[in-house]
Amino acid sequence: MNLTEIKDKIISGDLKSLFYKGTNTEIHPTDVAKILNSLPADIAFNSFEAFADKKKVTLFPYITHFLQRKIIQRLPGVESARILNQLNSTDRYSFFISLNTLERSKYLEYLDDDHKKETQDTLGYPRQSIARLVNNDFATVTADMTIAEANEYLRKNHADTDIANVIYVVDGQGKLLDDIPVRRLVLNEPNKLIGDIMDGVCLQLHMEESTEEAIAKFKEYDRTVLPVVNNDDLLLGLVSIDDVLDVEEQRDTREMQRFGGVESLEYPYVHTPIFSLIKKRAGWLIILFLSEMLTATAMGYFEVEIAKAVVLALFVPLVISSGGNSGSQAATLIIRAMAVKELSVKDWWYVMKREILSGLCLGTILGAIGFLRITLWQYLHWYNYGQHWQLMAITIFFSLIGIVLWGTLSGSMIPMVLKRLKLDPATSSAPFVATLVDVTGLVIYFSIAAIMLKGTLL
Repeated sequence: MNLTEIKDKIISGDLKSLFYKGTNTEIHPTDVAKILNSLPADIAFNSFEAFADKKKVTLFPYITHFLQRKIIQRLPGVESARILNQLNSTDRYSFFISLNTLERSKYLEYLDDDHKKETQDTLGYPRQSIARLVNNDFATVTADMTIAEANEYLRKNHADTDIANVIYVVDGQGKLLDDIPVRRLVLNEPNKLIGDIMDGVCLQLHMEESTEEAIAKFKEYDRTVLPVVNNDDLLLGLVSIDDVLDVEEQRDTREMQRFGGVESLEYPYVHTPIFSLIKKRAGWLIILFLSEMLTATAMGYFEVEIAKAVVLALFVPLVISSGGNSGSQAATLIIRAMAVKELSVKDWWYVMKREILSGLCLGTILGAIGFLRITLWQYLHWYNYGQHWQLMAITIFFSLIGIVLWGTLSGSMIPMVLKRLKLDPATSSAPFVATLVDVTGLVIYFSIAAIMLKGTLL
């Protein structure tokens, strides 16, 4: 069944085959969620409400936070409470963290005492803490059990979930001793002790670690689930690769939006109200507009030089845009390198040396093209730059070297400075770097022009 057929069934209210196992009828909830997320909120809500109670709980984690809020707001309180209480701890936390303070307080009252305390405790951890992603539904056995006893215990006490693919061995106090893939329980003799099939190698996360550190471990060790322990090695829960990837996607989205000069959006673009979207974009635009006013101030400072050699103004867009572009390039490369742990603040001198060389090379290339452009236009009589056109061409050549060099240094160093100040490097957005280099680039350009053309055009 393709997405078009699923969509037709949802809109028409024919939901009998959705989620039900059988030939050509088994549909993953994420496929249904894609359709619901694309529908208008009213139609999506009516379609969600038509599902059986068990299917609602299955589907809820896959739909967007925007639609989740709409559904919980409109469902009767009893049904909303049932859905929220039946979610696993990670999905429940994901929903509550998307709410504002008033909504969070309201819907926390829908939870039973255990889930309410668990959720409040999780929300109390720092935003980037791995403890916020912990799933408390995990399977444990003890080392003195036989494999047969362990299998019987697991059948009686744990649900059939993806997380149960790894079984954790704990002692009497709940301290983590080892992790055992389910295949070892299947491929070893039933009378063997769990302690006999332990290898003593158990990769784990500490609750104080950040999500970035967790992502690095998942990538480095190629795991799908990792246990989380406290300072006493007590097993607190598990974190799956799915949850970590969701966090990484949200983080990357926020960084891309900030780097583009936009405050991060709480909801997907298509679900963000137009006035909220304007508000998110207006702040940076105003700041950048006011900053660009310094460009007019800089040009006013060199008004005399421009009046004497109007030809200088022809190359202002060419020169300052080159600086802004080189700065944006450098900022993009450095921010991404720091995000994937290729670079740290301690590598600033290494980065500076590379960017000085890069800036000089790139500036020379662009400067040579600028020099050639003026020369060709003059010889082909497409434009007359005057009898001192050679000096004008040399001015453009050295200006581009200086401005591109400054752009690469600014774009590479600003993110590292922000990181050192414990600020998000993504706030050194491309528009911000470009604006900074625009203003300073004008000063460099006219200063070189004043030196090169003194006594001739100026």
